[in-house]
Amino acid sequence: MHIILMGPPGAGKGTQAALLAQAEQIPHISTGDIFRANMGAGTPLGKLAKEYVDAGKYVPDDVTNAMVKDRLAQDDCRRGFILDGYPRTAEQAAALEGMLKDLSLPLNGVVNIEVPDELLVERAEGRRICRNCAATYHVMFSPPKVEGVCDRCGGELYQRSDDNAAKVSVRLQEYHGKTARVLDYYRSRGLVKTVDGNQPMAAVTVAIKRVVAEE
Repeated sequence: MHIILMGPPGAGKGTQAALLAQAEQIPHISTGDIFRANMGAGTPLGKLAKEYVDAGKYVPDDVTNAMVKDRLAQDDCRRGFILDGYPRTAEQAAALEGMLKDLSLPLNGVVNIEVPDELLVERAEGRRICRNCAATYHVMFSPPKVEGVCDRCGGELYQRSDDNAAKVSVRLQEYHGKTARVLDYYRSRGLVKTVDGNQPMAAVTVAIKRVVAEE
Protein backbone atom coordinates (compact mmCIF):
# COMPACT_ATOMS: atom_id res chain seq x y z
CA MET A 1 0.00 0.00 0.00
CA HIS A 2 1.62 3.21 -1.25
CA ILE A 3 -1.02 5.93 -0.88
CA ILE A 4 -1.67 9.61 -0.22
CA LEU A 5 -4.47 10.50 2.17
CA MET A 6 -6.23 13.77 1.44
CA GLY A 7 -9.14 15.55 3.04
CA PRO A 8 -10.02 18.86 4.68
CA PRO A 9 -8.96 19.79 8.23
CA GLY A 10 -10.89 17.59 10.65
CA ALA A 11 -11.72 14.86 8.12
CA GLY A 12 -9.72 12.32 10.11
CA LYS A 13 -6.66 11.90 7.89
CA GLY A 14 -4.26 11.60 10.79
CA THR A 15 -6.40 9.08 12.64
CA GLN A 16 -6.96 6.94 9.55
CA ALA A 17 -3.30 7.11 8.57
CA ALA A 18 -2.26 5.88 12.02
CA LEU A 19 -4.79 3.02 11.97
CA LEU A 20 -3.80 1.90 8.48
CA ALA A 21 -0.08 2.20 9.20
CA GLN A 22 -0.46 -0.01 12.27
CA ALA A 23 -2.61 -2.57 10.46
CA GLU A 24 -0.34 -2.77 7.40
CA GLN A 25 2.92 -2.33 9.33
CA ILE A 26 4.05 0.50 7.07
CA PRO A 27 5.16 4.05 7.93
CA HIS A 28 2.75 6.95 8.37
CA ILE A 29 4.56 9.96 6.95
CA SER A 30 3.47 13.52 7.70
CA THR A 31 5.42 16.70 7.01
CA GLY A 32 4.89 17.80 10.61
CA ASP A 33 6.59 14.65 11.91
CA ILE A 34 9.39 15.03 9.36
CA PHE A 35 10.01 18.65 10.38
CA ARG A 36 10.09 17.76 14.08
CA ALA A 37 12.40 14.79 13.51
CA ASN A 38 14.88 16.76 11.39
CA MET A 39 14.87 19.83 13.63
CA GLY A 40 15.15 17.68 16.75
CA ALA A 41 18.09 15.74 15.32
CA GLY A 42 19.76 18.91 14.07
CA THR A 43 20.17 17.62 10.51
CA PRO A 44 21.31 20.11 7.85
CA LEU A 45 17.77 20.21 6.44
CA GLY A 46 16.36 20.52 9.96
CA LYS A 47 18.60 23.48 10.77
CA LEU A 48 17.57 25.17 7.53
CA ALA A 49 13.87 24.57 8.22
CA LYS A 50 14.26 25.90 11.77
CA GLU A 51 15.58 29.20 10.43
CA TYR A 52 12.33 29.71 8.53
CA VAL A 53 10.13 28.51 11.39
CA ASP A 54 11.91 30.73 13.93
CA ALA A 55 11.45 33.69 11.60
CA GLY A 56 7.73 32.96 11.35
CA LYS A 57 7.99 32.04 7.67
CA TYR A 58 6.75 29.05 5.69
CA VAL A 59 9.37 26.40 4.99
CA PRO A 60 9.95 26.64 1.20
CA ASP A 61 9.03 23.78 -1.09
CA ASP A 62 12.60 22.83 -1.94
CA VAL A 63 13.41 22.18 1.73
CA THR A 64 10.12 20.36 2.38
CA ASN A 65 10.51 18.25 -0.76
CA ALA A 66 14.07 17.31 0.17
CA MET A 67 12.94 16.15 3.63
CA VAL A 68 10.13 14.07 2.14
CA LYS A 69 12.43 12.44 -0.40
CA ASP A 70 14.95 11.61 2.32
CA ARG A 71 12.18 9.94 4.34
CA LEU A 72 10.80 8.00 1.36
CA ALA A 73 14.29 6.72 0.56
CA GLN A 74 14.44 4.83 3.87
CA ASP A 75 14.10 1.04 3.70
CA ASP A 76 10.78 0.84 5.56
CA CYS A 77 9.01 2.61 2.68
CA ARG A 78 9.81 -0.12 0.16
CA ARG A 79 6.80 -2.23 1.10
CA GLY A 80 4.45 0.69 1.60
CA PHE A 81 3.76 4.15 3.04
CA ILE A 82 0.91 6.50 3.85
CA LEU A 83 1.53 10.17 3.08
CA ASP A 84 -0.56 12.53 5.22
CA GLY A 85 -0.56 16.29 4.63
CA TYR A 86 1.69 16.15 1.58
CA PRO A 87 1.50 17.20 -1.19
CA ARG A 88 -0.42 20.38 -0.41
CA THR A 89 0.04 22.07 -3.80
CA ALA A 90 0.18 21.00 -7.44
CA GLU A 91 3.86 21.98 -7.47
CA GLN A 92 4.57 19.61 -4.57
CA ALA A 93 2.59 16.89 -6.34
CA ALA A 94 4.80 17.25 -9.42
CA ALA A 95 7.91 17.12 -7.21
CA LEU A 96 6.61 13.98 -5.49
CA GLU A 97 6.02 12.30 -8.83
CA GLY A 98 9.68 12.86 -9.67
CA MET A 99 10.82 11.56 -6.27
CA LEU A 100 8.83 8.35 -6.57
CA LYS A 101 10.20 7.77 -10.06
CA ASP A 102 13.78 8.29 -8.84
CA LEU A 103 13.20 5.90 -5.93
CA SER A 104 11.31 3.33 -8.05
CA LEU A 105 8.34 3.49 -5.69
CA PRO A 106 4.74 3.08 -6.93
CA LEU A 107 1.78 5.25 -6.00
CA ASN A 108 -1.31 3.04 -5.67
CA GLY A 109 -3.82 5.79 -5.15
CA VAL A 110 -4.83 9.15 -3.70
CA VAL A 111 -7.66 8.64 -1.23
CA ASN A 112 -9.79 11.74 -0.71
CA ILE A 113 -11.84 11.66 2.51
CA GLU A 114 -14.95 13.81 2.02
CA VAL A 115 -16.88 15.35 4.92
CA PRO A 116 -19.40 18.26 4.70
CA ASP A 117 -17.93 21.55 5.91
CA GLU A 118 -20.59 22.07 8.60
CA LEU A 119 -19.62 18.78 10.25
CA LEU A 120 -15.93 19.70 10.09
CA VAL A 121 -16.64 22.85 12.09
CA GLU A 122 -18.36 20.75 14.77
CA ARG A 123 -15.43 18.34 14.84
CA ALA A 124 -12.86 21.10 15.15
CA GLU A 125 -14.61 22.77 18.07
CA GLY A 126 -14.43 19.52 20.04
CA ARG A 127 -10.83 18.65 19.17
CA ARG A 128 -8.19 18.38 21.88
CA ILE A 129 -4.44 17.94 21.28
CA CYS A 130 -1.64 16.70 23.53
CA ARG A 131 0.95 19.37 24.29
CA ASN A 132 3.65 16.71 24.54
CA CYS A 133 3.18 14.18 21.69
CA ALA A 134 0.53 15.94 19.52
CA ALA A 135 -1.93 13.01 19.78
CA THR A 136 -5.45 14.13 18.84
CA TYR A 137 -8.75 13.46 20.62
CA HIS A 138 -12.35 14.67 20.42
CA VAL A 139 -14.58 15.35 23.40
CA MET A 140 -17.49 13.47 21.75
CA PHE A 141 -16.12 11.08 19.13
CA SER A 142 -12.79 9.90 20.59
CA PRO A 143 -12.37 11.20 24.15
CA PRO A 144 -9.33 10.29 26.28
CA LYS A 145 -9.76 7.77 29.09
CA VAL A 146 -9.14 10.55 31.60
CA GLU A 147 -10.47 14.02 30.76
CA GLY A 148 -7.65 16.41 29.83
CA VAL A 149 -4.94 13.71 29.90
CA CYS A 150 -3.32 12.02 26.88
CA ASP A 151 -3.76 8.23 26.79
CA ARG A 152 -0.44 7.82 25.00
CA CYS A 153 2.00 9.83 27.11
CA GLY A 154 0.05 11.40 29.99
CA GLY A 155 0.54 14.90 28.62
CA GLU A 156 -1.91 17.78 29.02
CA LEU A 157 -4.62 18.12 26.39
CA TYR A 158 -5.56 21.56 25.08
CA GLN A 159 -7.84 23.22 22.54
CA ARG A 160 -6.18 25.19 19.76
CA SER A 161 -7.08 28.88 19.77
CA ASP A 162 -8.11 28.65 16.10
CA ASP A 163 -10.50 25.73 16.61
CA ASN A 164 -13.60 27.91 16.41
CA ALA A 165 -16.25 28.29 13.72
CA ALA A 166 -14.93 31.51 12.15
CA LYS A 167 -11.32 30.41 11.86
CA VAL A 168 -12.20 26.86 10.80
CA SER A 169 -14.28 28.29 7.94
CA VAL A 170 -11.27 30.31 6.76
CA ARG A 171 -9.05 27.19 6.91
CA LEU A 172 -11.59 25.23 4.90
CA GLN A 173 -11.79 27.90 2.19
CA GLU A 174 -8.01 27.92 1.93
CA TYR A 175 -7.87 24.13 1.81
CA HIS A 176 -10.50 23.82 -0.91
CA GLY A 177 -8.78 26.51 -2.97
CA LYS A 178 -5.37 24.85 -2.87
CA THR A 179 -6.42 21.23 -2.88
CA ALA A 180 -8.66 21.51 -5.93
CA ARG A 181 -5.51 21.80 -8.06
CA VAL A 182 -3.85 18.83 -6.34
CA LEU A 183 -6.91 16.63 -6.84
CA ASP A 184 -7.15 17.75 -10.47
CA TYR A 185 -3.49 16.82 -10.91
CA TYR A 186 -4.10 13.29 -9.65
CA ARG A 187 -7.50 12.90 -11.33
CA SER A 188 -5.78 13.47 -14.66
CA ARG A 189 -3.67 10.42 -13.81
CA GLY A 190 -6.66 8.33 -12.74
CA LEU A 191 -5.46 8.00 -9.14
CA VAL A 192 -8.15 9.71 -7.05
CA LYS A 193 -10.50 7.52 -5.02
CA THR A 194 -13.19 9.13 -2.84
CA VAL A 195 -14.31 7.84 0.55
CA ASP A 196 -17.25 9.11 2.64
CA GLY A 197 -15.72 10.36 5.88
CA ASN A 198 -19.11 10.99 7.50
CA GLN A 199 -19.40 7.50 8.97
CA PRO A 200 -17.92 5.60 11.93
CA MET A 201 -14.12 5.53 12.13
CA ALA A 202 -13.88 1.77 11.53
CA ALA A 203 -16.15 2.03 8.47
CA VAL A 204 -13.92 4.73 6.96
CA THR A 205 -10.88 2.48 7.48
CA VAL A 206 -12.62 -0.41 5.72
CA ALA A 207 -13.67 1.88 2.86
CA ILE A 208 -10.11 3.11 2.35
CA LYS A 209 -8.76 -0.44 2.26
CA ARG A 210 -11.46 -1.42 -0.24
CA VAL A 211 -10.80 1.39 -2.72
CA VAL A 212 -7.04 0.86 -2.53
CA ALA A 213 -7.47 -2.89 -3.14
CA GLU A 214 -9.51 -2.12 -6.26
CA GLU A 215 -6.43 -0.64 -7.95
